[in-house]
Amino acid sequence: MKTVIKIEKLSKEYRLGTIGYGTLREDLQGWWARLNGRRDPNTIIGSNINKNLNENRILALDNINLEISEGDRIGIIGKNGAGKSTLLKILSRITTPTVGSAKIRGRVASLLEVGTGFHPELTGRENIYLNGTIYGMTKREIDGKLDEIIEFSGISKYIDTPVKRYSSGMHVRLGFAVAAYLEPEILLVDEILAVGDAEFQKKCLGKMKNIGSQGKTVIFVSHNMNAVESLCDKVIVLVKGKLKFIGNQKEAIQYYTENALEDVRGEVSWKRKEDAPGDDRVRLKAIRIISDGVINANPDVDQEIKVEIEYWNTQPGKRWVGFWLVDSLGYPIVTPSNSTDYTTKPDVWFDKTYPIGLFRSTCIIPKSLLNPGQFSINLHINGSSVIDNIISEINILHFNIIEKVNNNKFSFSKTTGAIRPRLDWNTNQLKEN
Repeated sequence: MKTVIKIEKLSKEYRLGTIGYGTLREDLQGWWARLNGRRDPNTIIGSNINKNLNENRILALDNINLEISEGDRIGIIGKNGAGKSTLLKILSRITTPTVGSAKIRGRVASLLEVGTGFHPELTGRENIYLNGTIYGMTKREIDGKLDEIIEFSGISKYIDTPVKRYSSGMHVRLGFAVAAYLEPEILLVDEILAVGDAEFQKKCLGKMKNIGSQGKTVIFVSHNMNAVESLCDKVIVLVKGKLKFIGNQKEAIQYYTENALEDVRGEVSWKRKEDAPGDDRVRLKAIRIISDGVINANPDVDQEIKVEIEYWNTQPGKRWVGFWLVDSLGYPIVTPSNSTDYTTKPDVWFDKTYPIGLFRSTCIIPKSLLNPGQFSINLHINGSSVIDNIISEINILHFNIIEKVNNNKFSFSKTTGAIRPRLDWNTNQLKEN
């Protein structure tokens, strides 16, 4: 297979507080001032000139080496801030690397942000011709693709309206149609598809598969693991600007969910009330996972799991304590609460008043309910109503459900889905008529 993208020792560094001003004169003034240790006369973002520059530097990408072949469908996954969009911007020639190189062979079309590449005063039709010309196509070539682009976008009614009047969804529809149909040899697509509706996303994924099957290269950035698994044949995992893993989609997604997410912890606690989340009514003291009688960040799938939430109630009042249990991809699994502590009547579930003191609310997750994998807790404590939010801590605690195999080593083997309850089955042979 022919190599179409070759990335060697690529790094991208940003300096906090350092900006460009739009004119060569002002940029040179700022550069000369910093070189001589003086304050930049044009600075907009305040900064301390005596501060060590190393403290204000961020490596968005760190020593990336990668080769992508013709016809590859590559997924790039990672947490926010991992460097995914920065890598696509370098490949799109929007920004340049600080160190290293990214060599590209072929015509590149990219869809990175809503409205990218569109002139707001031009109509949708005029922007199609503008983008086609930028891609190096002749008017006759664009004419041959025009009807397909308009039909795919689904905005034919507004194609002669200036794009400044388009919604974000219309921008994405037209942008993807232009990028996909103007015969790119390399298509770069960022998370922007999340703006479109489900039907349009399905159309886009189908089109990208079709482009890949024609021997063209697709690079797709997304937080939607189902879309990545469906489209891509190879996936890259970025962690804090570093390339941590590359492999087939199932292996890469498993690596990401097991290793690239936040560190698992069995307990989060605060010693002093004033440092803890909350207000003058309630302060969170601790939240922990208990398994087999001890704090455990890696409970076994066949063990009962206890979630303990401790909090200082500093004013008498009604309290609702609950959490969202979510899987590694952010999907809610269950949302238990202490509303069943004292009543099963929904209309009076806030009637219990808590006095001043230290409280512990406990929730039991039955054994053999959750599948092996990583889970997290979004904690909520409310006052007199569901909209009276006192504490809301997202992803406050992460833990792994593991499964011990015969040799007592840990395994992440799992069935399909986030849960795997042991349900009762019964099979009987029936007499035929």
